[in-house]
Amino acid sequence: MDKIAVLIPCYNEEKTIGKVVSDYRHYLPDATIYVYDNNSTDLTAKVAEEAGAIVRYEHMQGKGNVIRRMFNEVDAQCYLMIDGDDTYPAENSPEMVKCVLEEQVDMVVGDRLSSTYFTENKRPFHNFGNSIVRLLINTFFKSNVKDIMTGYRAFSYRFVKTFPVLSKGFEIETEMTIHAIDKNMSMKNVVVNYRDRPDGSESKLNTYSDGIKVLREIIKLYRNYKPAVFFTLIAVLLALVSTAFLIPVLIDYFKTGLVERFPTLIVCCFVYVAALLSFFCGRILSCIVQKNKQDFEICLRTATDKYKSLMNGSEDK
Repeated sequence: MDKIAVLIPCYNEEKTIGKVVSDYRHYLPDATIYVYDNNSTDLTAKVAEEAGAIVRYEHMQGKGNVIRRMFNEVDAQCYLMIDGDDTYPAENSPEMVKCVLEEQVDMVVGDRLSSTYFTENKRPFHNFGNSIVRLLINTFFKSNVKDIMTGYRAFSYRFVKTFPVLSKGFEIETEMTIHAIDKNMSMKNVVVNYRDRPDGSESKLNTYSDGIKVLREIIKLYRNYKPAVFFTLIAVLLALVSTAFLIPVLIDYFKTGLVERFPTLIVCCFVYVAALLSFFCGRILSCIVQKNKQDFEICLRTATDKYKSLMNGSEDK
């Protein structure tokens, strides 16, 4: 088991990966640095290996797929995840690692948005999108995470081994954050400086298509983690729409004693039934979510026991 594992997912980062590996070897001399190449068409893997990293491969395209393989293959007391584009200074890494190893924090979030991100990032829609995502997550899940989309994070062993990676692409950071909030994992924000990509290095993140994916992911996760509220809101909306159409029918009935718009009445009744179904579906699913949380606590204890066993084995050696 490694004491510190630096995990770097990479796709065509030939221009920056060598410097990134060298920087983290300097600031974290005890760390083992893993570069996972995700079908790069340049010399990313070769440059990383020459810089001293252990190079591995993930052939299913997408950052989420790479992180799934990383988390499955690597055992460490502390994991530090960074991007290979040299936008995150390595000097913040010892503080983040210390939070995990000494303070038992499960996820440390490298907070770019409280420092230089909005001045360094030259893509205004990225800035706007990050602010919107942060607002939505903190509002929906009643949290105080300062940077949702950051690729600079540190994790404990028990977080990594109990986190089910479902996202395939850049939505993975959102999924990590919501998982930690929902499962009551300890989190800490550490302010880090951010610098824009150097000349010649291109972002793989598409502002619009990936932004839409992230927003869809937020809605999906809110439905999965908060089904009672989600389906109750749908039930209320359906009931309000049905009531709006039903009121004229009732007014005519009280005036004439006749129902002159039977089709409207029938449709309104079906919509009311749909509202009731939505409400009770939310209640049933909330019971399932509660059961899943209970099962997760058991998985967490199992992961903790395995971690202790691995640590004892390392000490014996």
